[in-house]
Amino acid sequence: MADFRGTYTIMVTPFDAEGNVDVPTLERYVDWQIESGIHGLIPLGSTGEFMSMSDDEIALVARTVIDRAAGRVPVLIGTTAEDTRAAVRLSRRAEAQGADGVMVLPPFYCTPTDDELFLHYRTISDAIGIPIMVYNNPAVANVDLKPPLVARLSQIDNCRYIKESTLEVTRVRDIMRLSEGRMAVFGGIMGFESYVEGAVGWAAVPSNGAPGEMARLYDLVMAGQLAEARALAFKHFPMIDFVAGQSYVAGTKALLAAMGLPVGAPRPPRLPMGAEGIAAAKRLVDELGLKIQTATA
Repeated sequence: MADFRGTYTIMVTPFDAEGNVDVPTLERYVDWQIESGIHGLIPLGSTGEFMSMSDDEIALVARTVIDRAAGRVPVLIGTTAEDTRAAVRLSRRAEAQGADGVMVLPPFYCTPTDDELFLHYRTISDAIGIPIMVYNNPAVANVDLKPPLVARLSQIDNCRYIKESTLEVTRVRDIMRLSEGRMAVFGGIMGFESYVEGAVGWAAVPSNGAPGEMARLYDLVMAGQLAEARALAFKHFPMIDFVAGQSYVAGTKALLAAMGLPVGAPRPPRLPMGAEGIAAAKRLVDELGLKIQTATA
């Protein structure tokens, strides 16, 4: 089974001027991420606007990223669905397309019980042979997968990873302890802090704009160079804050546009950044020296 480590980008989905999936831009974006040193890619998460895409579009994005990555880095596909049967279908398709793993939020509307959550993830696990990254984001899912429940989920064969997206960084420690090491933790919001607590990875939004720098953060921590890692994180906190919160999709797309890789506007009801946000994105690009350079551009 795959061993996922490092900073993985929770990718935006590029759209063209007509609002369709922009495959050439997506391919260029994948190449740039990998050439910049990112450790892994995760399309079709919340930042990828999967809830606003058709089934055919979801299949297209997954296939494009997997094929373009071509085994250079692991690719985990977001396969979240409210209906367990739909999550199984999406996960099976991702596996058939060549995904290295899947990332799955809990059902986000029906407020499932712990037993229902266990059944949901066990059913998905029984249907596939690749790892599942459980995704805890109570702010959007209306469900909080607390460490004791995560430890229970770790008893499911393919539930080997969790993206822990709360501000309670001590959950990294508690999940590791209660699961007896069966569940490896990726930070979702607190990247540097999660690494310091023992996380093996960061499923990151900021690495959309700074893949090399956010990958280096992991490398520095693993090398024991905490002071250097902290300095790198502190330098990039203005960007990290810019793509956090309510405007994470619009902010990330504005940042990439300012860097020279226009990826289109978010889909409604999300709105693109206004003039003030666009100006702020340009300032960040200038101040941090962010740029797009690819051998295939």
